[in-house]
Amino acid sequence: MDYATLIYEFSDSIATITLNRPDSANALNPAMARELNLVSIECDRNPELRAVIVTGAGKMFSAGGDLGEFVSAGDNAPHLLSEMTGDLHLAISRFTRMNAPVIAKVNGTAAGAGLSLVAACDLAVSVDSAKFVMAYTNAGLSPDGSSTYFLPRRIGDRRARELMLTNRVLSSAEAVQWGILNQAVAADDLDDVVAKLAATIASGPTLSFGKVKALLNQSFDNGLETQMELESRAISDASRTLDGQEGMNAFVEKRKPTFTGK
Repeated sequence: MDYATLIYEFSDSIATITLNRPDSANALNPAMARELNLVSIECDRNPELRAVIVTGAGKMFSAGGDLGEFVSAGDNAPHLLSEMTGDLHLAISRFTRMNAPVIAKVNGTAAGAGLSLVAACDLAVSVDSAKFVMAYTNAGLSPDGSSTYFLPRRIGDRRARELMLTNRVLSSAEAVQWGILNQAVAADDLDDVVAKLAATIASGPTLSFGKVKALLNQSFDNGLETQMELESRAISDASRTLDGQEGMNAFVEKRKPTFTGK
């Protein structure tokens, strides 16, 4: 499928989604939100997919929502925002619930919905020059893109409130320290670091990764006994998979497992 605001590539079980509005700082407009929803379906329905990379074209990851389009919409702005966030949220929900881990390859500054998208990804690697800011309330708006769900889980309630209420700008080093990023690297190293990480993820037990994602996404909402019951069911189910059997046999036989994602 061809996209107007995204570049989609698939190779060696890895999907790469590039936000492709570089002249507009990869700001999200209704078309991009709609295409993120569509590409999430394409990823979710691909049985060969085992890892996803999300990145941006040009110098920025994403400046967030395209405020110019919101202003141009005039009285129709509330309808436009409802439609746009609906598509964006469907995409994030699908990426969150699919088995394949999603890696944010943060090629530059992430603001607003751009930061929300980074926080929603399972793993995040950034260039060391990037900045991170919520920015919503600077425009008299409130956060979207799952940030009020994921940021408190990633960095804690106090820090999430600080970012959202004061619009504090974080350096990449601070974003690592706070837990928004896994690591920050020199720009010349970003492609190689993320490619190696994605290849490692893509060669792993994809169904097991999916259970990890599901368990962690529920852990803040459940009591101890409920969460342990879900863990019990998940590990039992994982033991029935081909990768579960391969992993256990490889451990006993003292060899490296070969996972197929099944």
